[in-house]
Amino acid sequence: MNLRAMEREDVSFWHKWANNVDSEYFLPSQRSKAEMEKALSEPSPYEFKDFVIEKKDGTKIGLITHFHVLHPMGKTLEIGSALIPSERRKGYGTEAAQIMIDYLFLSKEAPCIQATTHIKNTASQRVLEKVGFRREGIIRKRSFIRGEWTDIILYSILREEWREPKILIKTA
Repeated sequence: MNLRAMEREDVSFWHKWANNVDSEYFLPSQRSKAEMEKALSEPSPYEFKDFVIEKKDGTKIGLITHFHVLHPMGKTLEIGSALIPSERRKGYGTEAAQIMIDYLFLSKEAPCIQATTHIKNTASQRVLEKVGFRREGIIRKRSFIRGEWTDIILYSILREEWREPKILIKTA
């Protein structure tokens, strides 16, 4: 499995997937390809960085992103990811999350990485726990999906809990 920065050629994949009205746990963005291309090329105050999750053969199977949580007192980063349904429960989400954690702690000055997940998304919760995140608590009625306010769970991992890369290796 490989993570690579999203490029203009990936917008069709992103567009189809982000506008999928059948998603269980997030609201489709309902944006045009032109809007997505513009978002990819313009700086964001959150410093969003999107990556494509690919199999070894180059097949695109999902997305993972990181961004700054805007707070005047901190440098917390948040990650979020999703895989196409046919590629779930095969370990790709866990591997992508671990690569992203290693990358962020090796390249960014952040004391903490957080993630949130829909309260019913037990698969994402398992992924986060496998890679060392701790459940901090429930944030009530924070996500509006399919006409209903739902709770989310906040997870985090501190730099000192991470300690060293699990997948990425340092090169001399």
